[in-house]
Order: sequence, then C-alpha cells, then structure tokens
Amino acid sequence: MEILAFGVQADEKPLIESAFAGHHEVRCLDVFLNEDTAPIASGYEAVSTSVNAELGARVLEVLAAGGTRMIAQRSTGFNNIDLQAAERLGMTVARVSYYSPYSVAEFAWTLAMAVNRRVVRASTRTRDFDFRLDGLMGRDMHGRTAGVLGTGKIGEAFTRIAHGFGMRLLGWDVAENPVCLELGMKYVPKEQLLAESDLITLHVPLMPETTHLLDADALKAMRDDAILVNSSRGGLIDTAALVDELREGRFSGVGLDVYEAEAGLFYVDRSLEAIEDDTLARLVTFPNVLVTSHQAYYTEDAVGQIIDATVRNVLDYTAGRRSGNVLVPRS
Repeated sequence: MEILAFGVQADEKPLIESAFAGHHEVRCLDVFLNEDTAPIASGYEAVSTSVNAELGARVLEVLAAGGTRMIAQRSTGFNNIDLQAAERLGMTVARVSYYSPYSVAEFAWTLAMAVNRRVVRASTRTRDFDFRLDGLMGRDMHGRTAGVLGTGKIGEAFTRIAHGFGMRLLGWDVAENPVCLELGMKYVPKEQLLAESDLITLHVPLMPETTHLLDADALKAMRDDAILVNSSRGGLIDTAALVDELREGRFSGVGLDVYEAEAGLFYVDRSLEAIEDDTLARLVTFPNVLVTSHQAYYTEDAVGQIIDATVRNVLDYTAGRRSGNVLVPRS
C-alpha cells in the first residue's frame, strides 16, 4: 500500500520516508490537505495529514469518493476533523495521542522569556550596532506567580520549569495533577488565576467549551503587566479582543505560537503577498508581541515520536488492530 502524506515539511520528509521503509511506500507532499487538494488523494487508501489540514465533511467526502479509507493525522489535536462525517463514510481516523511534552513546554518558556527580556528587540538593535538598553528591561521570574491553564503532561512539564525558577504556582483544570500538587501548585478558579498571575500559559485542548477560553472579559481580568503565552491552540484566545487590549497598552508581553485563523497561513511562505487577515497584521506590529509559526512541537525528539506513532497507526489499520490512538475505528 502507498500512503499519501500531506503538509510534510522539508525536515520531516526524510524522517517519514525512513520510518515507513520496509512497511509501505509513502509519497510526501508539501501542500496541505483542503478542498482544493483533496482530489490528489484519489486512489490512495491511506493519507497522513498535518494539524492544519481541513478535514470537514466536504473534504472527507471527496477523499472517500477517491477510495481513501484511513486518515493518520500527525498531531495530538483533532479539532480540524469532522469525526461524525468520517464515521458516516466508513473511514478510520487515528491521531498521535502522545509525544514529548517537553518540546511544547520548553518552547512556551522560550516565548515567555523572549518577551520578558525583549530578546527580539535587542537582537534587531545589535544587528544595527545599536547597543542601548533603553526599553529592554525585564523582570525576574523568581518569586512571581505562574498561572497554568491546563495541567496535563505539557502543563506539568511547564510547571516543573516554573518551580525551578522559584515561582508561586497556580493551576486550573478539570482534574488536579498530583505531580503539580507536589510541586506546590494551588488549584484555583480561572478568575482568581487570571487576576493573580504574572505569567499565564495555556495548555488545554480546543473544544467547544474551551473556544475563546480567554475572551474579552477574561483578558480584562488579567494584570496590566502580565505575560501571556499560548502554545496550544489559537482558538483558545479571542484574538480580536486581545488586539483591543494591546491597543490600550496592556500586558508586558504576549508570546503566541498559534493563531485561531492560522490555517492557510502558517507553514507557508507568504512574504511576497499582501496579508488579508487584518487582525494578524495588526497583532504582529505590537512591540511587546512575538508570533511564531506553530513550531513548539518541532524538535527532533517530538517529530520522531509523532512519525513513529503515525507508522504504527497505519500498520495497525492494515492489520485490523485498534489502539488508543484511534478516534474512529475501522468499520
């Protein structure tokens, strides 16, 4: 069987080809799966997709009509897939339920410290041989309060680092993490966490109940000098409301590795094009905002684990096995 892999980055291609060697043939494409590109998959029983693929009912119908019966998504998140439509069409859907949580947690801290210590501004200045310190003052993290929204594996890894900094730890989640409690975390209502935290980081999945978890009211509840980091899903933050708050001069720094309308933008070179997304265009102009291209997971360790899990998902499908990665089982 030959697998068609959409949205493959240049660094990923040799890893994917090597992992599938000896099992199945794989064809790697750098284009992302959407309604325009779905016909390319005609004749492929299995396709592998990235987190920014568009897998709504219409795209799934095109895939199914072309003979696709299995979708192996190379990510933990699956909010981009219409699972009910996939089940109706008799398609098997699998994801990667686990990969290195340290990749995302460490990158979240990279964003936090970059905006706190004005690293991008300092780097830009020194390239012009401007070595002034004006506007570069940051704050010690030691002794300040970290608010962690979502204390699963990634939130726990972030908390361990925050504990190493000597921070006060506040958490919010549907269930308390015993490891975080041992580190000294206190679980509090979201409103209290927002009001008391110097640094707020998001590590929850995107679901209907978490969409715009940080809406206009929640953002207003945060401290004026707070640092906000999102390395989870863009839809957790009402970006238009965030821009409004930034216009008011609020927040010491904002680090975003994700954006709620990133599909069709992220992972693609748009440098020679006019960006029609006015919200994103305004967001990147703020001097206290750092936006990166959904790269928190992008380490050799994490990507290797994602690819290995994807290969296992395809092998399980061909063998008729079912693992915990399966979202829609084989009919």
